[in-house]
Amino acid sequence: MMHDAPSRRRFFGGATAATLGMLLPARVAGLTGIQGKRAGGAGTGLPQVSPEGRLRELGIELPTPRAPVATYVPAVTVGSTLYVAGHTPRMPDGSAGIVGRVGADLTLDEGRDAARMVGLLVLATIRAHLGSLDRVARLVRTFGMVNATPDFGQQPQVINGFSDLMVDVFGEEAGKGTRAAVGMGSLPGGMAVEVETIWEIRS
Repeated sequence: MMHDAPSRRRFFGGATAATLGMLLPARVAGLTGIQGKRAGGAGTGLPQVSPEGRLRELGIELPTPRAPVATYVPAVTVGSTLYVAGHTPRMPDGSAGIVGRVGADLTLDEGRDAARMVGLLVLATIRAHLGSLDRVARLVRTFGMVNATPDFGQQPQVINGFSDLMVDVFGEEAGKGTRAAVGMGSLPGGMAVEVETIWEIRS
């Protein structure tokens, strides 16, 4: 049985509840029609939809990116490659979001929710950096880190929360890239998940 950490109680209660609709999936925040619906693309038999259009179709409103909390920049473009710094599941005001170790403080589903929340924050950073998600050609690589107990072995299923969102927004081909999903003994601020990504972009 998982322990209910005080930080998680603060996250899911109080004044922050009104902001969860744009951060968490249907199981937590009441969003509907997202799971199981995939964006169009080559070979899918579905009409192609721009990432920005797909967000509107899914009813997703991205949060406002916050300034970095340490000595780094959120994103760097080198030629046609976009490098996005590691993101953790923070609240819109920059405070800690989903905190704890998966396998002890958090369940697998809660870890997956944290990874999806990170995905929304990554998308917000990309939009702020490029001006529009429609400039993204494809996801190239995902490096997913899970704050987990030593005996927890379902890191890939946790990071699927991030990866499934990318497919929902960018499609089966452009939304999938290479990936690593690894366990960590700790992450900054005790966060449950951190994800770093590399993208190909259009000029």
